[in-house]
Amino acid sequence: AFWLKRSSSPSPCSSRSPAPFPAMVIKTDLCNYTEYRIYPGHGQKFVAKDGKVHFFITAKADSLFHQRIKPVKLRWTQAWRRMNKKGKVEEGAKKRTRKVAKFQKAIVGMTLDDIKKKKAQKPELRQAAKEAAAKEAKARAAQKPKAAAKASTKAAPKAKGQAKVPKGAAAGGGAKKDFKGKK
Repeated sequence: AFWLKRSSSPSPCSSRSPAPFPAMVIKTDLCNYTEYRIYPGHGQKFVAKDGKVHFFITAKADSLFHQRIKPVKLRWTQAWRRMNKKGKVEEGAKKRTRKVAKFQKAIVGMTLDDIKKKKAQKPELRQAAKEAAAKEAKARAAQKPKAAAKASTKAAPKAKGQAKVPKGAAAGGGAKKDFKGKK
């Protein structure tokens, strides 16, 4: 049958785009407690004695408002989300961290030029200088125990004459000190 034959070109009806109607706008209000949108036919209004109108999305929101429970303390409210930085964050409003500018200062005992020269030195030279400093430090450390041993032999005869004293009684006699100042 000829009506079953498919053509490669699209039919003129399917290529039409929908008529350019403006999008339908629905007037919505915001809940005074939860900040959710309230669509027409939903929610309840509360008019206070001072004439201020409150519009709540549910009886739950109304009840919590009248119990004076702050919406910031309830995780499901928009106020809580705003306080705790949840949801969408505008990239332009994000805090930008400043890049720290590097600059050098002179150190005690070295000028800025000396520091720059040291940085410019080859790593091998710096390594050799480091090793030389380490050897010198070891030599000094080796000298100290010998000097300490000589000093301890001189101090030892004095220690023989002293009697052993218990730890607590060494400083201030036998009375306990009252730290609160009461007598």
